[in-house]
Amino acid sequence: MTGVTAAPGYRVEVARGVDALPPGLWERLAPPDDPVWSRPVLRAMEAGAIGPDGYAHLVLRQDAPGEGEALAVLPVALFPGLRLDEVVGAEDRRRLAPVRRALPGLLRAPMLFCGHLLGQGHLLTDRRLPPAALDALVAGALALARRERLGTVVFKDFAPAELAGLRPALEAAGFFPVPALPDTELRLGPGGFEDYLARLPAKARRNARSKLRRAAAWPGLRTEVLTDFAHLLPQMLGLYRQVMARADQRLDVLDGAFLAAVHGAAPAGRRLVACFEGDRLVAFLLCLFAGTGATGARIGLDYRIAHQAGLYHAVHHAAIRLALDAGCTHIRFAQTAYQPKLELGCELVELWSAMTHLRPLRRTLLRRALPPALTAARARALGPHAAGHTPVPDPERFPRAAR
Repeated sequence: MTGVTAAPGYRVEVARGVDALPPGLWERLAPPDDPVWSRPVLRAMEAGAIGPDGYAHLVLRQDAPGEGEALAVLPVALFPGLRLDEVVGAEDRRRLAPVRRALPGLLRAPMLFCGHLLGQGHLLTDRRLPPAALDALVAGALALARRERLGTVVFKDFAPAELAGLRPALEAAGFFPVPALPDTELRLGPGGFEDYLARLPAKARRNARSKLRRAAAWPGLRTEVLTDFAHLLPQMLGLYRQVMARADQRLDVLDGAFLAAVHGAAPAGRRLVACFEGDRLVAFLLCLFAGTGATGARIGLDYRIAHQAGLYHAVHHAAIRLALDAGCTHIRFAQTAYQPKLELGCELVELWSAMTHLRPLRRTLLRRALPPALTAARARALGPHAAGHTPVPDPERFPRAAR
């Protein structure tokens, strides 16, 4: 590991990859019930070319003789040339297409993302850190950004309480808050799938049973749960690309190396829900498990029949069955397609990000322009569910710890 900064009593080191961390540190600090924070998923991200050019982990240590105790870990992803047209909505992407063709460099921005590229952000620690320690950690992130020439730094997709805990250190370093797209989480009660259906509101329950009948009636359609799906990886990529072609945001795009690495991990940590029309794969949902938590990580759909056959609900219903059978207390899905996920019984989990730029003038411009723009984009993504779920941005105020 290499050092990037030091503060009185603390120092921050950089580990290039999850396996460069001290033995046992990740397992001690990572959320035990969030599968995207498992070591195999981090290894798969590092093995694939899914967006960033590199990954690292900032390790906060007590500055003491010898190694010093490791107090916290913050994962980061390095984007030397993030394409801005890939993280806006489809309509904005179409408007920017001529700019991209004429001046492609204009739409690229070097960024450092702090948190987790595929899930909710966390600062991993098992204790309450004093202000000086948090100041040192934020300073370490900024020092790494300067060294790597990454002008924009983002603490991505943190829960309000966790971001509020970082607020003094972030504000002192020039960060400002911006609303993020909410997570979707289905809390699972006791019993099996029929008990889950019975707990849904009447309209959602009728819709769910209608979708189940639609999938059951589609000629030749069957759903399987697989632990060995290596032979399906090429077909999975094709279906996944159909989904990504329609996606509003493409910060990360999974590739074959990532999927192969996930498949090579311990079978207990992953399952593939696969829908076949005859022998042809027409839909999948990659499901990850850890402790009492599950995640429907990524989906692929054959849009030739997706709507008529109810493929979206077919794979999600199968994933809910899997999570119930595994004794999970919750299952999380992606930050997209809010209408069908709310029909499944999911709740919206509020998330915030914090952002700054190393150059004061650009920081001022971002502070003025981004919060209202991202609030509007969030409202468009939520559609009719935006009311009551879209916070009003205040660049001078971070979210409170309790609401």
